[in-house]
Amino acid sequence: MEIPAPGLPARVRIHEVGPRDGLQNEKATVPVEVKAEFVRRLAEAGLTTIEATSFVHPKWVPQLADAEELYPRVAALPVALPVLVPNERGLDRALALGARRVAVFASATESFARANLNRTVDEALAMFAPVVARAKVADVHVRGYLSMCFGDPWEGAVPVARVVRVCRALLDLGCDELSLGDTIGVATPGHVTALLDALAAEGVPAGALGVHFHDTYGQALANTLAALQHGVTTVDASAGGLGGCPYAKSATGNLATEDLVWMLRGLGIDTGVDLDRLVATSDWMADRLGRPSPSRTVRALTHKDR
Repeated sequence: MEIPAPGLPARVRIHEVGPRDGLQNEKATVPVEVKAEFVRRLAEAGLTTIEATSFVHPKWVPQLADAEELYPRVAALPVALPVLVPNERGLDRALALGARRVAVFASATESFARANLNRTVDEALAMFAPVVARAKVADVHVRGYLSMCFGDPWEGAVPVARVVRVCRALLDLGCDELSLGDTIGVATPGHVTALLDALAAEGVPAGALGVHFHDTYGQALANTLAALQHGVTTVDASAGGLGGCPYAKSATGNLATEDLVWMLRGLGIDTGVDLDRLVATSDWMADRLGRPSPSRTVRALTHKDR
């Protein structure tokens, strides 16, 4: 039953991260044909933004070493296909294949910046500056990911002011949008509201923000609802709840796209996603991976709890 709640957006854009963030931590190599079919099925389910892959060095993320082979297989799909680029070399590889949307990934904490990029926070920002500048010259949309916005496995709670500073720096570099990452899943709705209030006070509009929640403590949907109440209309999610973070071992799966769509549909919020087709896609991928989907909605609608 659809029962709208006051103060919520009429439509939400889901930024689907399953093919990239969802698969990057898989130990067994997923064949490029399966990845391409996954992206195609997600597009057919109505998702309009699907993060396809990452142009990082294969040494660091072996699962995504086939980026050059995968991207041409999906490039003709009528959807946005953002890709991650860690540096200028990654940008060169993405632009050579015609990518029109790229993302850089920064950290709000020094510990994670060191673990993920082997740089300080400010050194990473300096590395991204020419990447963003060149992308903008090429009229390419740039997303800035910011990890550890709420908590860090080495440093604990992350001060809101520190997150705001790095967000402001990414926007000043020229990023078109930011994704606020709860990398280890420790955020709660009050913390989400406090961060969004602080960003608004610094002139960062909700329309420039997306949210990226992990469900470690079962708070991802509650946190998403808090963000929607604050005017955010872009939500990252991963089909079937796939994913984690190879550099933060306490990071469990992303918010499942199906669970998000179920909640939004109940609130009367349009996503353009066909839930039945999406569930079928995640069930298909779960079979390819040889394990059940973590998504509660997938399990409920497929009657699978194995």
